[in-house]
Amino acid sequence: MTPLVSVVVPTRDAGRTIETCLRSIRAQTWPALELIVVDNGSSDVTWAVARRHADLVLRGGPERSAQRNLGIDHAAGEWVCYVDADMELGPDVVERAVLAGETTHAVGVAIPEESVGPGFWTRCRALERRCLRDEPELRWPRLVRTGYLRDTGGFAPWLTGTEDAELHRRMVAGGVPIALAGGLILHHEGRLTLSGLARKRRYYGRGLLAYRRAHPGALAAQARAVARAAWRHRRQLLAEPVVAAGIVVMRTVELAAYLAGAVAGRRDRGAQASSASRATRSASSASASSEDRSLARSDTVDGPPASPAAPTATADRPLATGKKSSRVAPGTSRRPRLDTSSESENLPATGPSSHPNRGDHT
Repeated sequence: MTPLVSVVVPTRDAGRTIETCLRSIRAQTWPALELIVVDNGSSDVTWAVARRHADLVLRGGPERSAQRNLGIDHAAGEWVCYVDADMELGPDVVERAVLAGETTHAVGVAIPEESVGPGFWTRCRALERRCLRDEPELRWPRLVRTGYLRDTGGFAPWLTGTEDAELHRRMVAGGVPIALAGGLILHHEGRLTLSGLARKRRYYGRGLLAYRRAHPGALAAQARAVARAAWRHRRQLLAEPVVAAGIVVMRTVELAAYLAGAVAGRRDRGAQASSASRATRSASSASASSEDRSLARSDTVDGPPASPAAPTATADRPLATGKKSSRVAPGTSRRPRLDTSSESENLPATGPSSHPNRGDHT
């Protein structure tokens, strides 16, 4: 039997690239495929384009990990392929990835990427990706067995930007096999700028310390892998010395932005902890005062104790539309939902986006 592949695409104001992305998914040579789009309150044409192409369109957020987890929860496929909205798949990408996973009995499959777009810094990113493509330590899976994702909780909602690396480290630590497929994913990054890259990395850096605590030594291992790849491809880098120098500058700026984001994240968590502590002390004090007042009035006030208020909050179902509204076969029960909340970021799911373009997470 041909295994069904569920392609999950998280989006937010992706009008520049969403049509190309979804058309490339629909043009895949693999016959058993469903397309799920999870939109985070887009204010442009993204939602309308998604409804034209996808089997299922959902609203979800506040971050990419939560969006992917929502898509995984609704996926009917044996495999999940997660694709960003600024990516374009070659026509045989899914087919080659599934065959690589099936023939090697792998749980995850990495797919090579190529950065495309105008400008010098995009050329730097493209050369960097070509050099890192064959490094085993950097083979982050893009096609993963659905059962594994559900059993392990999917993507970490407490991370933003490093959730792919976290999934990879989790799989490596568990001895889970990851294969490398042929084919190519084009990453339409547009015209990159140093200021834009710095803003994005600073945003991602807010979860860097949490990632480091969850996977000690992972950052050092990744740095060593990058150094090995650079040495192995030194002739290719020396053939384009100006672009190679640009990569060094670009990586230096990104590293500084990551560190700035980590410092900001630590400061924010400290402020939140302090606020929570003050709220706890205040609640405790109020409770004690209330108890004292109750005891003082016990000789004059008579009557039944107050009934606890009935809970009124309910879990909202995600807004869904598309060609297939149900993913549960008759006679089966719906599986537990993955965590689609974010503990590290509490950002609105609607309205103008304050997020940087999060398509690139290398």
